[in-house]
Amino acid sequence: MLLVEGLPLFYLELALGQRMQLGFLKIWTGIRPWFRGIGIGQLIVSFQMTAYFPMVMCWCMYYFYLSFQSPLPWTECASNDTCCPEDSSKHFWYVSTLQATSDIGDNGGFVTPISICWVIGWCFTYLCLFKGIKSSGKAAYFTATFPYVVLICLFFRGVTLEGAWLGIKVLFTPDFARLLDPIVWMDAAGQIFYSLSVGFGALICFGSYNPVKNNCTRDALVICLINCGTSVFAGVVVYSVLGFREATLGTPVVDVEGGPGLAFIAYTTAVAQMPLPQLWAAMFFFMMVLLAVDSEFGTIEACIGPLQDYPLFRKVRKEVLCLIVCVMLCLLGLPCARAPASTSSLSGTPSPSPSPSSSSE
Repeated sequence: MLLVEGLPLFYLELALGQRMQLGFLKIWTGIRPWFRGIGIGQLIVSFQMTAYFPMVMCWCMYYFYLSFQSPLPWTECASNDTCCPEDSSKHFWYVSTLQATSDIGDNGGFVTPISICWVIGWCFTYLCLFKGIKSSGKAAYFTATFPYVVLICLFFRGVTLEGAWLGIKVLFTPDFARLLDPIVWMDAAGQIFYSLSVGFGALICFGSYNPVKNNCTRDALVICLINCGTSVFAGVVVYSVLGFREATLGTPVVDVEGGPGLAFIAYTTAVAQMPLPQLWAAMFFFMMVLLAVDSEFGTIEACIGPLQDYPLFRKVRKEVLCLIVCVMLCLLGLPCARAPASTSSLSGTPSPSPSPSSSSE
């Protein structure tokens, strides 16, 4: 997927922005007037994704805050009875954090901690972006590089854990029969699109800031290889911890659920079994916050950049335009902070009435 889809599209968008020095709406219109729809589609997708994607950052911010508590709140059972560590993590995620309702027809209300993290996250995002590429570039020096420091620390902690090889073996053992499953190819394509940010227009906007004679071929190759290499390295970090979870709790690595459950259920369960769990949990979720913020920079730039090419917005100061876009996206995405409607089959855990301890959260 990297060679067939990722690298060609990455190079195309970077080269277009660098050569024409414009936003993607103007570029596609300039190539052919009927290509204008491509730019409009990219702008719509960027707005849609930026309206909901920061919710991942909010969840990580909330768990980062909770990581300083002793004991970790997701290690405590919902009742006084003993329970499996994974059950307590799952219960905390669905009942205490998301406050998922037991009836799929009940949407629930706003979750206060998540709503607060949502507003804080958007305020932080605006402070990093209000000066345009000058402020976001300086912020990126930290948000893009510090996660590597955390990742290296987590790597050495993970590979030295008991049973780490069990997870690493699963990661690097191919199952060629899965290649016949179209869902696998769809997930691989989606991973490339999200990890390289192709198709959203952000690369065109950032490419337009490069000098016209910059070697964008070299940039595309280096960035794509580093990006995918980092994904593999991060996989080793995560699966080594999952192997430790299998060695200590007996939960097979292959049974881990994907999506948010990987970070907020499986990984938190394993971290809770380590020495100094607060330290490793705080490092992990701080890294996740930085990665989410860094991704958000690009998509918001894709929303703001094209607007500045038009006379209506050209006279508006960048700080004001950025504020308008951030406030609008914050309000559009705020309903994501409501408690989701769920059932026991969706949450993977029974849906009893929240216990007093979970209600207090």
